[in-house]
Order: sequence, then structure tokens, then C-alpha cells
Amino acid sequence: MEEVLRIPRLTAEQNRQISEVVGRERGRLRNFVRKRVPDAADAEDILQDVLYELVQAYRLMQPIEHAGAWLYRVARNRIVDLFRRKRLAALEDLGDLLPSPDAGPEAVYARTLLIEELNAALEELPEAQRDVFVAHAMDGRSFKEIANETGVGLNTLLARKHYAVVYLRRRLQAIYDEYLNR
Repeated sequence: MEEVLRIPRLTAEQNRQISEVVGRERGRLRNFVRKRVPDAADAEDILQDVLYELVQAYRLMQPIEHAGAWLYRVARNRIVDLFRRKRLAALEDLGDLLPSPDAGPEAVYARTLLIEELNAALEELPEAQRDVFVAHAMDGRSFKEIANETGVGLNTLLARKHYAVVYLRRRLQAIYDEYLNR
């Protein structure tokens, strides 16, 4: 009987702890996510996902030593996941450059390989170059917009994208040549 009476007390204590952490960290966490995610709806979704994971962790009795650090780590992971999903979607939208999926099994296979190679090549880029390339070439954002968000100078952004393009061309040239010679 005593065991049954402890459950509501645990839940009330968990609720108090969760409320305390959310109250303390929510504003800073929202700002952290908004600085990294340009779309307000995406940023809010990430914030809600992170807070939901916090509640789940408390409910499953998973001890969180430093809740603030844990929240930022989870937020960073969700931001990376978002950009990976967007990058894959952008890669799949390169329709004119890739074989049509309607052209048969061989074309589907070639398309899949090309997308995987391009994604792997993007992962090989230094983070600063990759971020600029993805933001400008795939997300369609202007260099001025990127500069305003990141605080990085326009010339630096242009140079980073140039180096990314040079690397990607060199890295993917053999695959492109092979594709054209089929």
C-alpha cells in the first residue's frame, strides 16, 4: 500500500523538477535554437521535441545530472537531424541532373548512388564550407542573409563556397564522367 502512495509523490516531485528546469532554460534554449535554425516553425518544433525528451527522461527515471547541458546537447542533435533531412530532400530535388526514377531499375540505382556520393562528399567538407554551400546552393539563401545570421563577412562566405564547389567538382568528377559515358 505504501508503494502505491509513493507514486503520486514521485510524479509531483518530477513535475516540480521538470517545471523548474523548463522555467530556467526555456528562453535561453529557444534563443540557442533560433540562432541556428532560420525557420521559426522548425525552431519551435525542435524546442518542443527537446522539452518532450526532457519530460520522457524524467518519467522513465533516467537521471540527468546537468539538465541545462543535456538540453543543449539534445537541441544540437535535433538541429543536425533537421539539416540532414533538409539536405537529403534538397539532394533528391536535383531531378534534372539525376536520372529519372521512372526510367527503370538501373536509373533508380544510378540516382541512389549519385545522391549517396554527393551526400558523402558534402560530409567530407569542413563544416564552415559545408554550411555555406548548403545554405546558399541548396536552401537558396542569399549570402547577405547568411552573413547577417552568422556574423561572418561576405567575402569569407564567398571564399568558403568557392572552396566547397572546387572540392565537390574534383571529388565527384569521376562519377559524373562515368554517368555521362553510359
